[in-house]
Amino acid sequence: MTAVDWFAEAVPVAAPAPAPARVRARPRRRSRRVGGGIFWISAFAVLLAGVVAVNVAVLRANVAVDRLDKQQLQLQAENAALASQVSSAGAAIRIERTARRFGLVPASAADTMYLDLDKR
Repeated sequence: MTAVDWFAEAVPVAAPAPAPARVRARPRRRSRRVGGGIFWISAFAVLLAGVVAVNVAVLRANVAVDRLDKQQLQLQAENAALASQVSSAGAAIRIERTARRFGLVPASAADTMYLDLDKR
């Protein structure tokens, strides 16, 4: 039995490739590409430093605002305490006690009269 190669005639045999001609390579401008890369890296570094500086400034501002909020709450508490003291100082019972210490007594209802200031 013999093997038959059905595609042997259909595939042409390739001719050997010609020897490569020596082509003179052009000098590359690497300095320009490197300079451009350095420029972009520097630009991104400056932008990143700017973002970090802005974040630090915002953080400092937030710390200052927090400190001011605490101070505001403390001052509001002090104001409330002072308002309470003023209110208790003006209370009728306290005024009556102080008046009695000075020898004053409340007037009786029979001795009380009202003046009408609109009549002349």
